[in-house]
Amino acid sequence: MENHLIASMLAATIVSGTPLILVAMGELVTEKAGVLNLGAEGMMSIGAVTAFAVALSGGGPVLAVLAGMAAACVMALAFGFLTLTMMANQVASGLALALFGVGLAAFIGKPFESTPLPMIAPVPVPLLEHIPVLGPALFNQQAMVYLSWAIVAAVLYFLYRSRWGLVLRAVGESPSSAHAVGYRVITLRYAAVAFGGAMAGMGGAFISVFYTPLWAEGMVAGRGWIALALVVFATWRPLRVVLGAYLFGGVMIAQLFVQGSGVQLDMPAQLMSSLPYIATIAVLVLISRNAHTIRLHSPASLGQPFRPDA
Repeated sequence: MENHLIASMLAATIVSGTPLILVAMGELVTEKAGVLNLGAEGMMSIGAVTAFAVALSGGGPVLAVLAGMAAACVMALAFGFLTLTMMANQVASGLALALFGVGLAAFIGKPFESTPLPMIAPVPVPLLEHIPVLGPALFNQQAMVYLSWAIVAAVLYFLYRSRWGLVLRAVGESPSSAHAVGYRVITLRYAAVAFGGAMAGMGGAFISVFYTPLWAEGMVAGRGWIALALVVFATWRPLRVVLGAYLFGGVMIAQLFVQGSGVQLDMPAQLMSSLPYIATIAVLVLISRNAHTIRLHSPASLGQPFRPDA
């Protein structure tokens, strides 16, 4: 019984951390290109409501996820047009995108509230699912969880083992130097911004179609902001981002298990609900307390505009 409880908590932790991993991987690639997009919360919300609407209309989970990715990608490209082409301030534009996306999603989603979708069954991995404790937790998950692991591996390979990953990081470090040797800095940054938007949409779609298959206003619940914090506090390293995402998921699931067990704690329910956010930020701040390490891994041109010479 104890093993079953541990396996259930581990499985729930992984599922809870999955949307953070998806969004944070997209934001990491965006920031590695030197672009700071603070609109993850808005893009996630738009991706969530779009995916839910498509799934509710009978489009199926795959089409729903693709629709959510496309909708968020359009928003990201609008942000790219403002900041990369029109040279608007990236921080202000990102904040506006976050606020606009959350508000628009709430407006679009009004007709879909209180209408649940069918639960999507997990996809067990033969043989591996029977490993004690870890098997049910790691190898009896929904397909999107496995996909998140593949995306982490792909981002790692792209950034640190591929030529174009090296070029992207060079653009984030010194766009003028990259432009001088013939690379299209703005085009590469647009591609990174589009990828970040698509990943945010995928994270939102996971929440509304797979994690809690329904639509409710505010269901993204700050995960976009947590994903942004993960990237910075993990010092732009993918594996640390994964660790932070599962840390957040673990604390969230732990407080839900405590509340569901009926244990009476002498603290307000609101404080209990805030513990995952507090714990994640606190631990990641401790991990990244070395300012030299942050400066070493931070893209040098992050948030700075670049205009190619005519």
